[in-house]
Amino acid sequence: MTGTVRSPAPRIPSDRQPGVPQRAGVASSPQGTRLAVARASKVAPPCNHRRVPLNFTAIDFETANGSAASACSVGLVKVRDGRVVETASWFIQPPIGHDVFNEWNIRIHGIQPVDVIGAASWVDQLADLVAFAERDALVAHNAGFDMGVIAAACAATVTATPEFTYACSLQVARKTYHLDSYRLPVAAMAAGFEDFQHHDALADAQACAAIMIHAAKRHDASDLAHLVALTGNRMGRIGPPVVQFV
Repeated sequence: MTGTVRSPAPRIPSDRQPGVPQRAGVASSPQGTRLAVARASKVAPPCNHRRVPLNFTAIDFETANGSAASACSVGLVKVRDGRVVETASWFIQPPIGHDVFNEWNIRIHGIQPVDVIGAASWVDQLADLVAFAERDALVAHNAGFDMGVIAAACAATVTATPEFTYACSLQVARKTYHLDSYRLPVAAMAAGFEDFQHHDALADAQACAAIMIHAAKRHDASDLAHLVALTGNRMGRIGPPVVQFV
């Protein structure tokens, strides 16, 4: 992995920017999020503070537009034995044909076209992403979206999709807490991770990691696969298609 980490510039979360529409029925402020958590009843036993043998890399992407291939930022958080040991984030130049920045997306994450000038392309940064994750399982909140970004961006650049197993913190949260909403800010606050910069890729990956670590302690899980199984979920897989001969 290269020694340079390109960190997105500080920006205001979309739910704190004036004039940004909010989704109906979802807490749109820190106060609303706290109320959602205050009304929650926990379905798992109280959390303890011991270390858990939980190893994974949390990941989050932001996109330039509605195309899953339009990755413009990534955040990565490495967890070892239930503790965050390393983080990284950088901007990405979206693939050609998927590189127009939609105003709606800009209002959500604050990333402008000028921010990705000089950033690595999807192909050029992919080796760094894979090297950071090593052989870890990936974890993301609403993992189908983030795994879809990897697959779509690789397809758009005619690049082999790297092989990873993955888990979804959204699905784990649904079986760990009783909440009015399982949006990342609400679930993260239930896990004790508060007031982070939502829609900053690194901050979102950190929140995702916090949910999984907290859930593993509550469920007394022995590892990531055990936590996923205890919450009635299954590990997913992305990578090159499996060729079968008959």
